[in-house]
Amino acid sequence: LSGSMMSLYSDAGDFGNLTVQGGVQFALIFNAKKNELVIYIEQCQELAIGNVKKQRTDPYVKTYLYPDRSRLSKRKTSVKKNTVNPIYRESLTYIMSKTELQTRTLNLSVWHNDSLGRNAFLGEVQIDLQTWDWSHDTLTWYSLLPKNADVSEASNRGHLVVALKYVPPGSIGPTRPATGELHVWLKEARKLQSLKPSGVDSFVKCYILPDTTKKSRQKTRVIKKNLSPVYNHTMVYDGFKHEEIREASCELTIWDHETFSNQFLGGVRLSLGTGRSYGRSVDWMDSADEEVELWKAMISKPNEWVEAVLPLRSSMTKKT
Repeated sequence: LSGSMMSLYSDAGDFGNLTVQGGVQFALIFNAKKNELVIYIEQCQELAIGNVKKQRTDPYVKTYLYPDRSRLSKRKTSVKKNTVNPIYRESLTYIMSKTELQTRTLNLSVWHNDSLGRNAFLGEVQIDLQTWDWSHDTLTWYSLLPKNADVSEASNRGHLVVALKYVPPGSIGPTRPATGELHVWLKEARKLQSLKPSGVDSFVKCYILPDTTKKSRQKTRVIKKNLSPVYNHTMVYDGFKHEEIREASCELTIWDHETFSNQFLGGVRLSLGTGRSYGRSVDWMDSADEEVELWKAMISKPNEWVEAVLPLRSSMTKKT
């Protein structure tokens, strides 16, 4: 074996015996002037026990920039002794241009260090740097996943249960309502992805596009420490003229409430999904499948509630 392959497999560890649990908190910071990627590792929480016989965990964090799995690509933190809640506050640095980074995948894994045996795998996070939002440089919690976790499992963000009702102008009485009304009933979310071991404190934010002003934004209250929160919150938007509902899109996003920076958990966009609004191309008219079906059902059944259980998107960028 070459030196690089030996480096890879020498700490390949035990992938099968431990149940992966817990999370890791880190930030990605790119310095364009230095062509430098800094991975700032803050801490881990509620890791699995690495040595069951001794009932202890001596964890460290390791990174690679795939597809390079050689020793040159590897970075490691120090080992923290006998703790499942290690605090590192360490930086792992790569000198590389952003163009090159966008061809890589960050593999960040956590291991139990066993000086007399094989290191034990405690979980990993993988981030595709091609689609990474480089403006996001704040500390973020990520759930640790098993090795070779099912991609669909890793990307599953849960579901949102929502009901819609469209009240056309003049449909209740000659002057009621004066303009069309969109009623959005946010019932609950199911099986949200936990970004940190303590769970999530979630709320839903709503915009009616193309209006992105504060006037358009409405929010639910925060439901604390619950991966299947019940919101039971209704929002009402008026001002729709005849047929304008076909040109609009309802964007619903779920966030984990943090003191300094809320973290995105998933979202949906509800519209006809035509890619166009008022005669011009727009990237937010990208609804598909169940999202489009719910919007169509709402338009076809005025003054009636229509409901759907919608899978949450992992990103609100335009669907391809």
